[in-house]
Amino acid sequence: MEILDQANQLAALHKDNDPSKDFLPLLGTDYIEFYVGNAKQAAYFYRTAFGFELIAYAGPETGHRGKSSYVVKQDKIVLVFTTSFDPESEISAHVNLHGDGVKVLALWVDDAKKSYEETTKRGAEGLYPPASQKDEFGEIITASIKTYGETIHTFVERKNYKGVFMPGFIATPKDTISKPIGLKYVDHCVGNVGWGEMNKWVKFYEDVMGFKILLTFDDKDISTEYSALMSKVVSNGNGYIKFPINEPAEGKKKSQIEEYIEFYKGAGVQHIAVATDNILETVADMRSRGVEFLVVPESYYEDLLERVGKIDEDVAALRKLNILVDRDPEGYLLQIFTKPVEDRPTVFYEIIQRKGATSFGKGNFKALFESIEREQALRGNL
Repeated sequence: MEILDQANQLAALHKDNDPSKDFLPLLGTDYIEFYVGNAKQAAYFYRTAFGFELIAYAGPETGHRGKSSYVVKQDKIVLVFTTSFDPESEISAHVNLHGDGVKVLALWVDDAKKSYEETTKRGAEGLYPPASQKDEFGEIITASIKTYGETIHTFVERKNYKGVFMPGFIATPKDTISKPIGLKYVDHCVGNVGWGEMNKWVKFYEDVMGFKILLTFDDKDISTEYSALMSKVVSNGNGYIKFPINEPAEGKKKSQIEEYIEFYKGAGVQHIAVATDNILETVADMRSRGVEFLVVPESYYEDLLERVGKIDEDVAALRKLNILVDRDPEGYLLQIFTKPVEDRPTVFYEIIQRKGATSFGKGNFKALFESIEREQALRGNL
């Protein structure tokens, strides 16, 4: 019955999506920018632990007197880490309040001016109107709107630009320490919002950005003995951008969403899911580099094939690496979640390999959230 419900939701979404009627065509995730306390060290961590390559830099040497930014890339994934030198700056205030966290979810568009106009006339709060930046490699146009918490969406138009990232940045020398681990693209980004705010932000994405609800999970779907949450997944017309939005639900103890909001001091990006074509190799490589992952009980694997059916992977190999499996009407997926990559229990990553599946691992929710609760208990936050 659950698989049929998912199939009906997905079918309804695809029926309604007509690319010719999409007022906000999105080409993908352009970049994700973190405001951090030490951008150089943050970039080094992602280069050594996650296999990203350092490709660009901006700072005093390039005319940015008050901050430094490091740009790292792996296949289609681009992350930017920015630190301010001014303790009174907006960047420093963000880090002081939230710790290291995502500030910008940048969206790649063909027309940044039109994207800004279409969203602001539908109710988005504009932050930065369309602006052109030029250098010897061409022109980039950007514009930004506000979304949940202090997170923003920046529309990036780069069709007339041939540089490494954007004006103001210089290409860095060949990265001799980076060794890619097979990460391909951003699959989805998950936002945590406060009590009763999920529907507000889902409506924002529907009304302002033309997204559709892809899937809905209530507290019966995502609950354990102690805690619960609710989630709705919104997607743009072509499916390139998917944003699950989570809010807490009533439970006996504190949910992971409540813990996040308590330590992040508000709504924000909880985790980033990045895709790979070979999760066994990717995760084995990450573990060898010291990346820590959540652990599910051995019992999870005892009836795995009965739950998900035939899969290509060896169950013993999945068990060894603690990789989870789930099936939907379109196929199956494999996934695993890191522990928080900050000292605060906030941002973490999901590594995902899709073999036809278009959903988000509903069958793994209980095991996953029990694992998160064990970590919360160790921190004294359950």
